[in-house]
Amino acid sequence: MMTSPSDKALVPFVSVDNMMRLVHHIGVEQVLIDLASYVENDFRRWELFDKTPRVASHSDVGVIELMPTSDGEAYGFKYVNGHPKNTSEGLQTVTAFGLLADVYTGYPVLLTEMTILTALRTAATSAMAAKYLAPKGSDTMAMIGNGAQSEFQSLAMKAIVGLKTVRLYDKDAAATDKCATNLQGSGLNVVKCATPQEAIEGAHILTTCTADKQNATILSDNMVGAGVHINAIGGDCPGKTELAKGILERSDVFVEFPAQTRIEGEIQQMKDDFAVTELWQVITGQQQGRRDPRQITLFDSVGFAIEDFSALRYIRDKVAGTAYKEDLDMLADPDDPRDLFGMLQRAKT
Repeated sequence: MMTSPSDKALVPFVSVDNMMRLVHHIGVEQVLIDLASYVENDFRRWELFDKTPRVASHSDVGVIELMPTSDGEAYGFKYVNGHPKNTSEGLQTVTAFGLLADVYTGYPVLLTEMTILTALRTAATSAMAAKYLAPKGSDTMAMIGNGAQSEFQSLAMKAIVGLKTVRLYDKDAAATDKCATNLQGSGLNVVKCATPQEAIEGAHILTTCTADKQNATILSDNMVGAGVHINAIGGDCPGKTELAKGILERSDVFVEFPAQTRIEGEIQQMKDDFAVTELWQVITGQQQGRRDPRQITLFDSVGFAIEDFSALRYIRDKVAGTAYKEDLDMLADPDDPRDLFGMLQRAKT
């Protein structure tokens, strides 16, 4: 006989629809500010976390990854793919979902979509890093690569860094038109550019975010002058880079987790002993970020599990007691924990 699931069997689930409703309820820019705060707070606790490079399964068309971590009280992981060819087939390049669990019981406490949430947390992390690394008074950004991440990056830099102008370039002019249209009414001055060189004119922050899974030169060495901050977020797998090696040689490079970034980031081009600074050490004051106005700072961001953990914590806190979730009957809860088979048998109809 079928019975209704107990409360112990239910796990809060945030669907794409509810995630969008929640974001609009709070406001996109406020969500970005909130997420940056959660990420920054977890970076301050960096040493508490389990840290491992993501578990990646590569194919000739893309990658599927698991990104786990724990602070000892909660455990989180994200499933995420990266398939650049998907866009040509009418599919997302990146999709994701995530789970947060209680370490004490091992029981999940949240299951959520993370395609939208990953875009938000990536942008929030970029802006958090720029707050520490970009030149003071940075108000103009070149956004090279105008795909799914571009609007989020622009709005995060506006909300957290004070960005006023974004200069857009993509080899696909339709992507630039899309981004410009989406940013109408945002309060940003949006300039569409015909070349990467044009996009970086007068920009204090240079963001690169392209999808091709290859070693590319989106920024050549002679394009980058002194006194800028480079937010390199496109590199996220072996064999995929966006910056000329010479730029790295002239920059102070900041990373999330070196063991992962040396495999997947821009610095995969460099020798294993190439000097980098971990961003969490800048946030805690153990290392210096930007030292002088002419310095080139580079955030070689590939995304790390702690950022997703922060985002999962944020969503758990925000949906508690609200209608922006639904309960899934996910966990078997027999009357006698030792009698799982009996529970199955009693479910016969």
